[in-house]
This record gives sequence, structure tokens and C-alpha cells, in this order.
Amino acid sequence: MSGVVQTAGIPAATGLRSNRVRAILRSPSAMIGVIVTALLIIVALLALVGLTPYDPAAQDPAARLMPPSAAHWFGTDQFGRDMFSRVAAGVANSTVIAVVAVAISALVGTAAGLVAGFYRGVSDTVIGGVTNVLFAFPPLLLALSLASVFERNWLTVAIAIAIVYVPIFVRVTRGPVLSLREIEFVRAATSTGMRRSRIMVTHVLPNITSIIIVQVTLSLSWAVLTEASLSFLGLGTPPPAPSLGSMIYDARTLLYVAPWTMIAPGTVLVLLIVGLNLLGDGLRDTLDPRNRGTR
Repeated sequence: MSGVVQTAGIPAATGLRSNRVRAILRSPSAMIGVIVTALLIIVALLALVGLTPYDPAAQDPAARLMPPSAAHWFGTDQFGRDMFSRVAAGVANSTVIAVVAVAISALVGTAAGLVAGFYRGVSDTVIGGVTNVLFAFPPLLLALSLASVFERNWLTVAIAIAIVYVPIFVRVTRGPVLSLREIEFVRAATSTGMRRSRIMVTHVLPNITSIIIVQVTLSLSWAVLTEASLSFLGLGTPPPAPSLGSMIYDARTLLYVAPWTMIAPGTVLVLLIVGLNLLGDGLRDTLDPRNRGTR
């Protein structure tokens, strides 16, 4: 009566988890995504704890526009700041904002999708209407509008990005919930008088967790790109905090004089987005129930 996850028992659930882990390890895209993302996260953690070679904000006019060398792995910018330290701090800032934004959107969107799909009726109409309104705006335009309204700091940027991605989690959650609410174990739980809120949490939510995990991973890459786009346009992470998007913007006029000032943050941004996308694709192939019959 408690669904696929609970009726399988502890040994079966453990076996299912181990099978999923093996499937992920066998997925080339997932493994490449894990390796690339892990390396960049390690670099970001070094920046967060202050273990970069130089202070990302420290200026050294005597070392301005130096090419990559043993002293400055990614070279220096027009103010003599170490590019490797700034790129590491930029990855850290972008990752923190993306994680906070996706966490907010996943919590709000999943809860709204559960309510809309399970209760239907007025709640489904209202939540669906709000979702359709948000979907009517291009994501970047909506994020730009929201970011320009609030005071500019990293949290408001994260909230602006989160609002953009809430409708995606609503749609991703609502569809499977509509199917699960008609399955026998959910109907049986309802017939015993169990509260619907408890049914959603204990029976429905565990059966859509894998879908949410996949969507979280994919949304992280888009959130990183959105934050970089906002910073490039001057509405993202406020200075002096480094951001990959703002570094790319500042390097526009230096492209022919000091190309490393654009190549370094641009390459790292691409690697971060590609790594998260590959990880998300690999997780989708191994965790999404809709793909299990095709493997």
C-alpha cells in the first residue's frame, strides 16, 4: 500500500540504489560530468576558504596584463589582479548563487506541483495560471526585470533566478503526480482515511524524487548561465565580488591585447555548464523511469 519504494523492502531498495550507482558509473556522459564538475567545485571551495594563490581583489599595477606564467597561471588583468584567483572566486560565486536559486525553485515548484497535481480543482487552476503567466516571459528577460527591481546583491540575484525556474519544477512535478494519484496504492491509502497531505509526502513524493533530482542537475547549469548573463549585463553579482560574466564583459576591450583575460573565464564557464549538463543527461538516462525501458 505504501508504493514502489516502500513495498520493495530494505534489501530490494538497497539493491536498486546499487544498480543505479553502477548505471551512473557506466554512463560516459555522467562520469565526464562528475569529473569536470567535481574539479571545478574543488577550485570553488579553495576560493571560498581563501586558499587561492592571490587575493582575487588585490591590485598590482606593476603586474598588469601579464600573460600566463608560473607566477600567474591564467595571467593578470588590466589592474594586475591574478586571473586564476578571480576565476576561482567567480566559479564559487556563480555556484553559490545557482545552488541557492535552484534550491528555492525546487522547493517551491515541487510543493506547488504536488498540490496542483494531487488536489486538482481550484488549486490546480490557480497554480497552472500563475505558471503559464511566468512561462509567457523569456527566462532571461524575466530574470533581468526581477533583478533590476530589487536591491543588487547575491541573494536578490538568486531569488530572481529562482522565480524564473519555479514554473519548470511545477510542470515536471505535476505530470507524474497526476498519474500517481490514480495508482492502486495511493487509492488504498486514501480509502483507509489517511490524510492527503501525508499521502503526498510518504507515498507520492518518494516516487518522483529521481525526476526532481534530474531536473535539479539540469537547472543548475541554466542557473549558472543565467547568473553569468545577468553579470555580463551589469545586473548580476555586484563588484568587487568576481563573476565570470562580468570578467568576460570587462575583457571585451582587451581581447586583442590580452586574450587570456577573456579565454580564462569563458573557458571555465563553458566547462562548468557542459559538466553540469553532461551530469544531468547521465542522471536522466539512469534515473528517469521513462528511460528505463529503453536501456
